[in-house]
Amino acid sequence: MLRLILVDLRRHAARTLLTALGISIGVATIVALLALSSGVERSAAGLIKLGGAELGMFQGGVGELTASSLPRSITPRVREVPGVSDATPITVATGELPDRPSFLVFGVDPDGFVVDSLVFTAGRAARSPREAVLGDAAARELGLGPGDTLRLKGGGDFRVSGIYHAGVAFEDQGAGLSLDVVSKMRGRPEDATTIAVKIERGQSASEVGKRLERAFPGTIAISQPGQVSRVDTNSLLLRKATTLFVAIALIIGGIAVMNTMLMAVFGRRSEFALLLAIGWPRRMVAQLVVWEGLLLSLVGAVIGVALGVAGGELLVRAFDASALVSPSFSVWTFARAFLIAGAMGMVGSLYPAWWVTRLMPARALG
Repeated sequence: MLRLILVDLRRHAARTLLTALGISIGVATIVALLALSSGVERSAAGLIKLGGAELGMFQGGVGELTASSLPRSITPRVREVPGVSDATPITVATGELPDRPSFLVFGVDPDGFVVDSLVFTAGRAARSPREAVLGDAAARELGLGPGDTLRLKGGGDFRVSGIYHAGVAFEDQGAGLSLDVVSKMRGRPEDATTIAVKIERGQSASEVGKRLERAFPGTIAISQPGQVSRVDTNSLLLRKATTLFVAIALIIGGIAVMNTMLMAVFGRRSEFALLLAIGWPRRMVAQLVVWEGLLLSLVGAVIGVALGVAGGELLVRAFDASALVSPSFSVWTFARAFLIAGAMGMVGSLYPAWWVTRLMPARALG
């Protein structure tokens, strides 16, 4: 059966290639959207857990977490809420390096728990506003170490005092600067992006979060990555857009496969009729058509996955968002792509397969 399928696909190579490319475009878009959606969620999860925090407070009603703006002055009152062990303001901003258009910087209080949670693999913590500490991932990429200079466009020069490891990819790819410096870079000198909160032992993060939201109306307290959509509407829209596009891709891809398979079965009526005449069960002839559609979709999926990986990286670079989002490709992302492509092939092959089973050998061969 496989030999018959391969012979037909090679016989109509142009038709096969065009259909596979059509499927690959849908698969590539799905792979890129899934990877970007996962990347957004991973970055948001990193923002919630900055500096070893167990809960993050953000401004409600903003499009994304990094757009949040909270007055730093509420930090002492946050520490007084029952169940809160400690709290510290953190400001997140994107800076620009001479050879890199997007670079993440964190403004932290030198007396807060964030600095205490960092493991310094070289050098020491920053002691002045013109000193910076680099995450180990960023240091490797930039080729900088203690004593070198970090140049931020619009922010000036900072002496690198140390290299840290936080254990959170989002944090290790950026740089830590003075809270006042980053808040001014962001244009909001008295505000912070988030108030990072540590919870007392034995306390429930969700319960403490509810107390904080009651104490500070207009804020949202997040302790789990799954709660990000309460603030980050962009990630929610991205997930919904991905779901919608999957549905559209299934319809369009299914129609493309059906069109190709109908052309194939119409052109091979006599061949299928002969198979029926020599004793092939109609079920087996239908399977031949379905398997051909599935193989065609598989070829499109392989091309689409490669295009999706490249497309996801290019999209992030095109929009200068590499500091905040990096596509997250997983086995499940690729598995879903192949499952969707398989569904396209299956849906598109059903009607042609049914049509073949209705053939009358005597009439088709006559």
